[in-house]
Amino acid sequence: MVHAGLQVLGLVLALAGWGALVAAAVLPQWQVSSFAGDSIITAVATYRGLWMACASQSTGQLQCKTFDSIFTVPGYVQVTRALMVVSGVLGFLAMWVAVVGMKCTRCGEDNPRCKAGIAVAGGTIFLLSALAGLVACSWYGHRVVINFYDPTIPVNAKYEFGAAIFLGWAGAALALLGGAMLTCSCPGRGGQGRPYPGGIAASTQPPNREYV
Repeated sequence: MVHAGLQVLGLVLALAGWGALVAAAVLPQWQVSSFAGDSIITAVATYRGLWMACASQSTGQLQCKTFDSIFTVPGYVQVTRALMVVSGVLGFLAMWVAVVGMKCTRCGEDNPRCKAGIAVAGGTIFLLSALAGLVACSWYGHRVVINFYDPTIPVNAKYEFGAAIFLGWAGAALALLGGAMLTCSCPGRGGQGRPYPGGIAASTQPPNREYV
């Protein structure tokens, strides 16, 4: 029962992390325009994501434009795109694998050890999905920091971390935690009973005794 509860909690956390990673990949707020300089016009805020760039007016109007060609975006954006897509696909696959291996599902219940192994496999795939998302967000954030401190870039062209990158980091952390719980929910071998001291098994036959 404890292992079943751990599986459910791990699956919920992993699914929440996977959903956050998918949402982060779609959102355009990976980096936002910086207002560090005194001459910055704050009437317009610009956002840049993996697939589009947006401009937000002070009146609340938001205009977005997708990138026209893959060759017009920097290399680190292309790498981040690929890693986030891989993370999303792996998370979707891990979800179904983990559900099949859950103790609360009836699929494959005639072989508990094989079912537990499937749950561990689902948790492992969730870990790979989380690592892909974590590397993608960290790589992108590293490039944002480098560009921010680059003296050759004008002050009005600098960007800071956006909400999407923080969402990606949080999602990766949840998916890592949930995947780890799923991989640790498999019971150890020989769990059918405690072994006797000295490796001597209990005899099922009653002792031969002669009564007078």
